[in-house]
Amino acid sequence: MSKPFFILAPMDDVTDVVFRSVIADCAPPDMYFTEFVNVDGLCSRGRANIIHKLAINEDKDHHIVAQIWGKVPSNYQTVASELAEMGFHGVDINMGCPAKNEVKNGCCSALINNRDLAREIILATQEGAGELPVSVKTRLGWNEIDLSWHEFLLGFKLNMLTIHMRTRKEMSKVPAHWDIFPQIVALRDKISPSTKLVINGDVDDYAHGLEVAKQTGADGVMIGRGIFKNPYCFAKVNPWPTIDKQARIALYHGQVELFIKTWTDVKKNPHGLKKFCKVYINGFDGASELRDKIMHCDSAAEIINALND
Repeated sequence: MSKPFFILAPMDDVTDVVFRSVIADCAPPDMYFTEFVNVDGLCSRGRANIIHKLAINEDKDHHIVAQIWGKVPSNYQTVASELAEMGFHGVDINMGCPAKNEVKNGCCSALINNRDLAREIILATQEGAGELPVSVKTRLGWNEIDLSWHEFLLGFKLNMLTIHMRTRKEMSKVPAHWDIFPQIVALRDKISPSTKLVINGDVDDYAHGLEVAKQTGADGVMIGRGIFKNPYCFAKVNPWPTIDKQARIALYHGQVELFIKTWTDVKKNPHGLKKFCKVYINGFDGASELRDKIMHCDSAAEIINALND
């Protein structure tokens, strides 16, 4: 994989198999992450309610990484051992999500403050994964930038480490601290030269990502919120500004139809489709009115009717 490589970030209730298929048809990244999936739930009676988060489209999900989170190390080991058989190319541990419920439960970015548990989780995941690459996605620190955290993580010789360039406290409320990344590169070169380092936060598209990688020394670039501005954000030549109203509506229409087809037997909330309005329904006369109409729809079928109208 050439450097820098590009990754679609894991986003809950966004980067499911349906949306990844849409992006694959527009402009595919080099690597995809799933939504984050709870290992404790997968190892419980609730497995049937969340296993759909690990659905794969084998024709389009080239180089797909499963992102997992939770609290029980043995569950990480169990799930990691299953992922290779399911067709995944890697397993990523979520140690960066700042969401209140997950943090309150001692998971995700809360592990920055619980390194004993973080150690157990990483070792258990590596044990379960076998030859499957293991990576971690995290932040710059808890309340303050803390490079000892990244030094700690690099000690496990991870295959890849992705850093969202803000602290947990900062959420996404301040500009990403790209200037810190070269210091993490220096730590990597000293501790674990084989670990690929990926930068995340405030990267808009492919061209922007090239600049950021050159500036920071990142091996890879992860784009999250940029996809909501431009579904072609991984294209080397960006066609989105020239895509007309009918083509934008057709893209959204196709995603909703694929949602209906894919989740026929799964209780997946269709209201999640509404957040994609801002991806497609913009940049043309009447876009605001159409978005408002869609926001009042109660089903995927109603969204289809609104788009047809």
